[in-house]
Amino acid sequence: MRFVLPMLAIAASFASPAAAQLTAPEQAIVETVESGFERDAALLEQITLINSGTHNHAGVKAVADVLVPEFEALGMTTEWIDQSAEGRAGHLFARHEGTPGTTKMLLIGHLDTVFEPDFSFTGFVREGDQATGPDVVDDKGGVVVILSALRAMKAAGTLEGANIVVALTGDEEDAGEPLEAARADLIEAGKWADVALGFEGLSVLDGKDAGVIARRSSGSWTLTTSARSGHSSGIFSDHAGYGAIYEMVRILDTFRRDLPEENLTYNVGFMAGGTPAELGEDGLSATTSGKTNIIPSSAVARGDLRALTPEQNERAAEKMRAIVADHLPGTNAEIRIEFRYPPMAPTRGNAALLDKLNAVNADLGREAMAPYPPSRRGAADISFVAPYVDGLAGMGPAGSGSHAKGETVDLRSIPRQAQRTAILVSRLAQETPAK
Repeated sequence: MRFVLPMLAIAASFASPAAAQLTAPEQAIVETVESGFERDAALLEQITLINSGTHNHAGVKAVADVLVPEFEALGMTTEWIDQSAEGRAGHLFARHEGTPGTTKMLLIGHLDTVFEPDFSFTGFVREGDQATGPDVVDDKGGVVVILSALRAMKAAGTLEGANIVVALTGDEEDAGEPLEAARADLIEAGKWADVALGFEGLSVLDGKDAGVIARRSSGSWTLTTSARSGHSSGIFSDHAGYGAIYEMVRILDTFRRDLPEENLTYNVGFMAGGTPAELGEDGLSATTSGKTNIIPSSAVARGDLRALTPEQNERAAEKMRAIVADHLPGTNAEIRIEFRYPPMAPTRGNAALLDKLNAVNADLGREAMAPYPPSRRGAADISFVAPYVDGLAGMGPAGSGSHAKGETVDLRSIPRQAQRTAILVSRLAQETPAK
């Protein structure tokens, strides 16, 4: 069992490692990454200009096709894992076999974006060291960081002994179904690995780069209420009851009052009530009708549930079910809770990885990175492997506006993150992992 640490304890114990010195290969890594800056920016532009919305399967595959020769030039073997049976394009895996018995590392990113072909936000606009375009941060910039780091390792001679799998999923923004099949290959790679690094965007805390050792889960819930309908003059009476909307309001307000705890959220995304109220087939809409003088017969609401640990998820779900079961007179209610993305809980292993990254920072002459609050990060693919392997997330570039028109990347953060990654991975590749 992996030991989960409270976030406050991690923050309290955080300390900056002592300054040391880069080795000759590590200095070569720094220089190679820097010299490849414009090449990295050009690759980012090239793949950004390819629409790869999750449901644009041809576009997702087109991005993969651009990346395959980049990985193969590094001596890596590539595999396209078809996901058409799960309703998605597929995943691109690249593998490098190194010295047996040394640390096995899984580098995770994704090919797809939230921006489908019909979205108005397109193109790639560079102004100095800033660039704007769909998915420049989440996650095409992260893919570029991975390649920049691996190229630098190749040039410095440190890639040769490294055991690495790069997993670039094609449906991170909207995972295929069934989820078990859509993430089977990633989970298998997580069980193989000793370390996992996630390359979504860099977190910044009070203007300083921060390390991500924990991310919350992402799940959803659907709440339906029903009641006897009738003339509104009878509302609250023994024979008529309270109606479906009052039952819905009771439940949601009790959630608000009774569920709060640190790192737990339970947003209500939308709701509808009337006679009748029905959830749309897509699960993203509802329709309703009614009159002011009719007691509503039904109501529906959907929302999400996010927690830091599996135990917190289950505790919250149990409380929600108990609240739902305590019906107002003349009403009924049901809740369906679906756990999708698991949490990446804070563990001693994750904290130790951040310590190693901070040793790299010290040798680069950079400030130590404090742990980033998990409540500020959404779910990600690294969470699927978190039960099996120590990990760090947020290894991609810095930027702003993810998932929105105007998404912007700080291009200078790409070499900063690539240097950190390449040196960390090079050092890990020389270690024998503890069993």
